[in-house]
Amino acid sequence: MITSKVFVKKTKLGSVVKAVREHYLRDDILCGSAVCTECPEPSTCLEAFPTNYSDLRKNPHYLIPDTNVVIHQIDVLGESVFKNVIILQTVLEEIRHRHSPAYNRLKEVLSNNDRHFYAFTNEHHRQTYTERKPGESANDRNDRAIRNAVKWYQEHLKLSHGSNVEVVLLTNDKENSMKAEEEGLNVYTFSEYVKSMKQFPSLMDKLANINMNEKNDGHEFVSKKSKVLYPEYWKLSKIQESLKTGTLVQGKFQASRENYLEGYVFIGGEDDSDSKSVFIQGLKNLNRSVHGDIVAVQILPEDQWTCPSSLVLEDKKKNPDDDKVDDEEKLLKKKSAAKILSGSVVGVIKRNWRPYCGMLQPPSIKGQSSFFLFLPSERRIPKIRIQTRQGEKLLSQRIIVSIDSWPRDSRYPQGHFVKCLGEVGEKETENQVLLLEHDIPHLPFSKAVLDCLPELPWIITDKDLAVRRDIRDIAICSVDPPGCTDIDDALHCRKLENGNFEVGVHIADVSHFIRPGTAIDAEAAMRGTTVYLVDKRIDMVPELLSSNLCSLRGNEERFAFSVIWEMTSDAKILRSSFFKSIIKSKAALTYAEAQMRIDDISLNDDITVSLRLLNSLAKILKKQRIDNGALSLASSEVRFAMDNETHDPIDVEKKELKETNSMVEEFMLLANISVAKRIHEEFPECALLRRHPAPALSNFEPLIKAGLTKGFSMDVGTGKALAESLDAATVTENPYFNTMLRMVATRCMAQALYFSSGVLPVSEYFHYGLAVPIYTHFTSPIRRYSDVIVHRLLAVAIGADVTYPSLVDKNKTQDLCNNLNYRHKQAQYCGRSSVNLYTHIFFKDKTVEEEGYILFIRENALQVLLPRFGLECTLYLNSNKENDNVIFTYDEKGPTQSAHGIILRQFDPVIVQLHIDKTNVQHQKTTLKLVKPFIPGFSVEPLSQEPPLKKKKTM
Repeated sequence: MITSKVFVKKTKLGSVVKAVREHYLRDDILCGSAVCTECPEPSTCLEAFPTNYSDLRKNPHYLIPDTNVVIHQIDVLGESVFKNVIILQTVLEEIRHRHSPAYNRLKEVLSNNDRHFYAFTNEHHRQTYTERKPGESANDRNDRAIRNAVKWYQEHLKLSHGSNVEVVLLTNDKENSMKAEEEGLNVYTFSEYVKSMKQFPSLMDKLANINMNEKNDGHEFVSKKSKVLYPEYWKLSKIQESLKTGTLVQGKFQASRENYLEGYVFIGGEDDSDSKSVFIQGLKNLNRSVHGDIVAVQILPEDQWTCPSSLVLEDKKKNPDDDKVDDEEKLLKKKSAAKILSGSVVGVIKRNWRPYCGMLQPPSIKGQSSFFLFLPSERRIPKIRIQTRQGEKLLSQRIIVSIDSWPRDSRYPQGHFVKCLGEVGEKETENQVLLLEHDIPHLPFSKAVLDCLPELPWIITDKDLAVRRDIRDIAICSVDPPGCTDIDDALHCRKLENGNFEVGVHIADVSHFIRPGTAIDAEAAMRGTTVYLVDKRIDMVPELLSSNLCSLRGNEERFAFSVIWEMTSDAKILRSSFFKSIIKSKAALTYAEAQMRIDDISLNDDITVSLRLLNSLAKILKKQRIDNGALSLASSEVRFAMDNETHDPIDVEKKELKETNSMVEEFMLLANISVAKRIHEEFPECALLRRHPAPALSNFEPLIKAGLTKGFSMDVGTGKALAESLDAATVTENPYFNTMLRMVATRCMAQALYFSSGVLPVSEYFHYGLAVPIYTHFTSPIRRYSDVIVHRLLAVAIGADVTYPSLVDKNKTQDLCNNLNYRHKQAQYCGRSSVNLYTHIFFKDKTVEEEGYILFIRENALQVLLPRFGLECTLYLNSNKENDNVIFTYDEKGPTQSAHGIILRQFDPVIVQLHIDKTNVQHQKTTLKLVKPFIPGFSVEPLSQEPPLKKKKTM
């Protein structure tokens, strides 16, 4: 049967047209119940004898939740005790459009056969399809469609001989519930139903605390007895109209890590170099915004503009019932000359709430009620007020909490307990928190993914030899960090008869094993990148590929994608070629082993000779890059020596870079540039490229001020001018100054981004840091999905493979790039957090005295860099009562801090004592005390009379 939907819509040109859409109705859609004798085919999705734990109904029954119940209570519905649940198509479609996290979670449950959740397509069933009445709202029509489906199920199951299975509607909507009762349906609120499941009292803690103060149009109201703490949000219709007229602006809210009273709204997206940001300061202006929300902002009059404070402020409230909104804005007042574009949040367009990891804050009063404050691990998320009867038990646990609502009369958002992760401080628990907080996909690979892997033993066939170039005789080797098992790349160099050099970069041919449209391809695209923690690796692809079949291990035959150049002795490229190959690496070396071969003049084997040629050519290539304006920046990286039994860190040291590190880097860069040019020639509209936008000149202000502290004028007009300024900025008495200045420069940079060539003009392809007009990622397909796509594009370009629709669709490529940019950024943050975690474990129960440098000077603190450990820690000034008699004077122009005649300047060397402050269990942090220079009443005595770490001097 076919029915027609008639509706009107407005075209882009503004005219109104009538549209007719055919809607197919069927009689053969199964109800899904194993007890049913009426449907044409048997089904086992819903059990014939469902076990129910509710005291509300004596007979066995199936549950049908409405849309809002699923959205708000998915954490409870996701519990294994809930089985035999019917999800209507009406509900599923509404959730898909309204709440993607709940939709994804629901799809997971639906795919689990053990849960007996059944998706019933009521919108295409002839007897349950519900036509919308004239003047009826979409919400009322959907409620009626849900009731009609419940009624049909109720009558349908009665027809089955001997069946006493009932159907129960779960809804929190009073009007919908009342109509359901009038129609003779079994209906309960979700909380009523859960409360009746007395065998599972813990479910009560997971019930979402829904804010019923908010109407569908976005209008809010509060009880007359409630104290209003925040401004009312504008109505959605008013927000939409104001956005069109430009009265309001829309953007993504980014909360400050250092000051809970501040944040920014990025109008063009925080990763966009052209984005405009609006500064938000004060709780009332923040108006219940949570980090990541899409908000509507009203620009304040210029006389109300302000600027970021130099203070570090934490929310130190401990009482969940204290709803006072602190007026700390007096602390934040700045001079008028420093004011920047400021605004106030007037509405939230889209909440970006997710489950948050953290722990309960100990109650301020012993024996306090069941209300607690939850302290998220992510500093940028506000505390969350939850109610739980397990408070005492959960105080020592890492837990997950979801936000439900944030009423105007509540100091904090309200939420509910979701699950417990484990004891605070246990490495497995803390690693789990890191992965969840950074949204790292880390579950074991599914059976569907593993089924895509080749069978063992894997061998090279005659068919493979027919389509690949056999170069197993060439002296190829790989050079990687110690312990590397996912070896992406290998190199070779040999002298040709004409006096030139043949240089080859050989990259693991991952795209041979990961074919488009397969489960393993979808999983790799979703994960986007391999994530490296201190003690483990979260692979993008299964280990059989990452550490075996795709890893270019020594003396093993492997498939590769090769780039070969013919070069002159001065590294001029005469010709390039790209082809699929079969290689056999002659050695898998570490950077140190490769360096030893190069330096040992007694060695002259093929591998060593190849390495020496590669190293000499790499030096020329690097000089050419730097002469073109490429930047050499710096960051602090450390490595841990681990105990073999406990896996605890027993030593930490700064990573030492050798010539071979630079050698490999130069040829990987060259391969990426060569491949970028080739795929763009073939696919000008859909090549996957990587750009690095030039930073806004205003971003360089910290660098310019830092240079002036030592009398250097930093030219930031172009990348080349900046590179030359950095090279010239050296101080004889402080050799580490130049490294620190480059660290400051690194923080001024924009994020490098993947993009589809067809969505931007060629002028925006430029990579600022590398000073090249076009660039991509080709050399790490085991650990980056971007490289897999680039391999496919290059394979098509050279005729080694065929294309497919999404590969040549610029919009789909850009959507993929957006996910890759997000995954890459989250992986970086997660890796840094892992280093931070293990640093805390290393310093546990220790007090260490160390040499460091002042990297930044704040109004109430110093940011101190400890080079040996790669740590940047905060040394607070005037933060302890015992030191209140020591008054530091802050000079913002310097910037300097001074006390008792001692002046502390940026980049000054200091000696500090470091230990872990355990008073805040959630956010344990490294605490510094100043030893030298000695400031009476503030500095502490050295641990010993000898200079600290004399044998490991870093200055």
